[in-house]
Amino acid sequence: VSSRRLWLRMIHVCSRSRLCSLSVSFQACQSEKHFGQYYTLPSAHVRTVFPHGLPMRYKQQVKTFNEACMMVRPPALEVISSLKKTDNSKPAVRYLFYGLKGSGKTMTLCHTIHFCYTQGWLVLHVPDAHLWVKNCKELLPSSFNSSRYDQPLQATEWLRNFRITNEPFLSKIKTKQRYVWTKRESTEEGSTLGELVDQGITRVKTSSDVVGAVMKELRLQSGQPESDFRLAVAVDGVNALWGRSTIRKMNNTAVDPEELTLVYNLRKLMKNDWTGGAIITTLAQTGAVYTSKYSYLPKELLGEKGFDSMDPFIPVSVPNYSEKEFESCYLYYMDRHWLQYPHSRTEDGKKELIFLSNRNPSMLERICGFH
Repeated sequence: VSSRRLWLRMIHVCSRSRLCSLSVSFQACQSEKHFGQYYTLPSAHVRTVFPHGLPMRYKQQVKTFNEACMMVRPPALEVISSLKKTDNSKPAVRYLFYGLKGSGKTMTLCHTIHFCYTQGWLVLHVPDAHLWVKNCKELLPSSFNSSRYDQPLQATEWLRNFRITNEPFLSKIKTKQRYVWTKRESTEEGSTLGELVDQGITRVKTSSDVVGAVMKELRLQSGQPESDFRLAVAVDGVNALWGRSTIRKMNNTAVDPEELTLVYNLRKLMKNDWTGGAIITTLAQTGAVYTSKYSYLPKELLGEKGFDSMDPFIPVSVPNYSEKEFESCYLYYMDRHWLQYPHSRTEDGKKELIFLSNRNPSMLERICGFH
């Protein structure tokens, strides 16, 4: 099925006639007149594309409404429009979503990831990067490099989710080199990517190094003439890679993020020294340990080291809802009977919601949960 036909079948506006109830193709959604409309993700896509990565409260909403709807917003379409024009022979372009807390950065990233998936891209998704630098349940000295530390539980979980999302590519992509894990175990050159991933899942102790090997293989093969895939690297809370860690060593000193095998390899992937894809990231106050909770600009959250590492990048602001977007969301909640109190369904009630939430998507969702 062509990507156009897939989108024609898949996307529809799940709102009342005041929001436009016509079915539209994804290409038609690229214009301003479709901003603020909702489209539904097939349940199969939710399970495959987002085995991890969706915000917890959004997942609860999906369960409550029995559907996964995303609003078409300008920041996502700005990046999607650019991705459609990607030149595979040029270095990967870095996009950075930023905005106030709760403005919808993660959902905007998910919207973009979903587009990449439906267009046949290989999606390498790292949700909540800050979880890699805080509260690690199991930290082990690396068997490959004595100056680094492995996080086998996080690595194994990531590999399982990567396998779910990218199942079609696992048998097609072959490794370009031999990897030795122990005296008795190795992954030979020419093995499938699936075999490499399975090595990390079945032999948990090697999982962190396997994640590094997967990232290395994709980075080196993406954009090459013999490679039949485009690579979308998506990282939520990328600023955590250059922030401060809350993980402690045995001597009670803090672990530097660069000492973590997972972070070390992901930083390599953030460099745009590879071709045939794109790097799509967000900034997150959650991952900004020891920084002001009011900071949200790239320079503030990335810090000097992170900013220099990501530069050049395309900053994409994710603002609070516009009037049109708020109206769309309000009608959607009403249509799904999420607003229970009679007063909240009046014009005065709507004005109160605007005042209380300041049209912040996250705050609006939380307030409507009590109305």
